[in-house]
Amino acid sequence: MSAHAEHADSDLLIRIDHLTKTYTRGDQLIQVLRDINLEVRKAEFVSLMGPSGSGKSTLLNLIAGIDQPSSGTIAIGGVDIATLDEGALADWRAANVGFIFQFYNLMPVLTAFENVELPLLLTNLTRKERKAHVEATLEMVRLADRMDHYPNELSGGQQQRVAIARALVTDPALIVADEPTGDLDRATGEEVLLLMDELHRDLGKTIVMVTHDPKAAMRASRMIHLEKGVLVDDPADAH
Repeated sequence: MSAHAEHADSDLLIRIDHLTKTYTRGDQLIQVLRDINLEVRKAEFVSLMGPSGSGKSTLLNLIAGIDQPSSGTIAIGGVDIATLDEGALADWRAANVGFIFQFYNLMPVLTAFENVELPLLLTNLTRKERKAHVEATLEMVRLADRMDHYPNELSGGQQQRVAIARALVTDPALIVADEPTGDLDRATGEEVLLLMDELHRDLGKTIVMVTHDPKAAMRASRMIHLEKGVLVDDPADAH
């Protein structure tokens, strides 16, 4: 292998080869994803677009290790996560992936601080170390003054920033975001997208984001389109 090829490989975070995903519904087989091949480099910000039912969220869940493929490989940081059993996959997710969801998925009985601390409870950090991590991360998303507030005391945009802090607090290699601005008004959504820009630009985070919003997708460094379970260069190519 040439030095150039070695460098190119070391720069790769996600490599997906001949990925398929099929679900069984009654006696029917439904193929959601067909022969997906995709590479994502470290520190890339990628948006996944496509019509409803195109397989965007399924692909995101496979990349995040929430679901497993029917066939093919998903290598992330050199680990083929398609071969991991459930326990190993859970450990891998906790160490490598930060999740941002459309509806925040915050625990209503926990404060902003406690919600952000949750992923750290699975680590060997001391209470003092956890506190320092959480405070630094809430500072980063400009919510240090809201750390003792409960979700119902925060606006939608603030709740999503808590969710982003929770995704960041373990310093994961990969952040996956499923419609992160889908439940927000335009101005608040813009604030969240600016924050994701900062994570990508200033912290060098690799982000894979599903969105149906073309303006949100344009914030990414690369747009990927799915049409009926197949990756297409441009939606027009699928017709």
